[in-house]
Amino acid sequence: MTTLAQTATDLGGWTHNLSPIALQITQGFAIRWYGLSYLAGFAAAYLLLRFLASRHATRIPGERALDAILTLVVGVVVGGRLGYVFLYDPSLLRFESSFPFWGVLAINRGGMASHGGILGVVIAAWKISRGFKTESGDIVARYPPLHAMDVCAMIAPAGLFFGRVANFINGELLGKIVAAPAQPAPWWAVRYPQEIISEPPNRLPHTAEQWDAIRRLSLEYALPSEGWGDGYERLVAAIQRGDQIATDALTPLLTARYPTQLMQAALDGLLVGIVVWVVAIKPRKPGIIGAWFLITYALGRIAMDFVRLPDAGIAQFGGITRGQLYSALMLVIGTATLIVISRSNAERISGGWLRRQPA
Repeated sequence: MTTLAQTATDLGGWTHNLSPIALQITQGFAIRWYGLSYLAGFAAAYLLLRFLASRHATRIPGERALDAILTLVVGVVVGGRLGYVFLYDPSLLRFESSFPFWGVLAINRGGMASHGGILGVVIAAWKISRGFKTESGDIVARYPPLHAMDVCAMIAPAGLFFGRVANFINGELLGKIVAAPAQPAPWWAVRYPQEIISEPPNRLPHTAEQWDAIRRLSLEYALPSEGWGDGYERLVAAIQRGDQIATDALTPLLTARYPTQLMQAALDGLLVGIVVWVVAIKPRKPGIIGAWFLITYALGRIAMDFVRLPDAGIAQFGGITRGQLYSALMLVIGTATLIVISRSNAERISGGWLRRQPA
């Protein structure tokens, strides 16, 4: 086994050994990092919104921050799911005879689409801009929808960051291959055990001998009544528990890939966040900050899809991925919005967080 461990070490890169489960409560119930990432994103958004309200950099009252965030929660979740269904897999619109009876609700088939989530945020921002009802029935804190969209553009990158980190922990949304199995890889590359069960065989470069080795290794971890697929899941679970023997045995049989989830966390979360907060240092016309969000996010996603794998089984547009096409549309909308609003005479009511604004 020492020789095998030495071989795994010499290959370079890092073998992904993170478990998607943060806390196992019972045999059938666990708290997952993906759910915690949503909570972290919304909590960060709430704190940022409260900060903006304290600086009078938004027309949303601080005492209504929680109401606004709850509206955004609905927009993100519903928009993200419907975005995946309509933009990537419309077949999920069909009703079925088995639970949950509607493909849209079958969250085990497909997931969330970031472009749909952004559209959901836009709709939620419009709802927030309509104001809040008081106990007496009056509506307070109405303002232009573009201002609410600016505020959402400033607090959304936190959620995007945590979401992409959760994608990395889950070992999903894989990047393209930089080194085949048993081939040396750069230090920054990641080998994901999940690729064997999540990727179609035609997207993996394994030889017949390597597949045989994977099956034999998996059967060593399978129960007497189980096949190699069940054994492979147990093998991955052993790696996630920190079993170095299992890790060293499987590492030479995995491809090395771009860590696109972390790259997107840096682009969607950190870079976009930095850009919009820098733009918002001074008061801006409503829509300017949101336009920069669309432009920066779109450019990052277009670049990222050159090293990220498109969803398996989803038709693309030749050499252009669906993500790049939708991002190009965002880029056009953001650029047009920036030009039109820059030429308008609108009042500068968005941003200006660096200095406390007059109430």
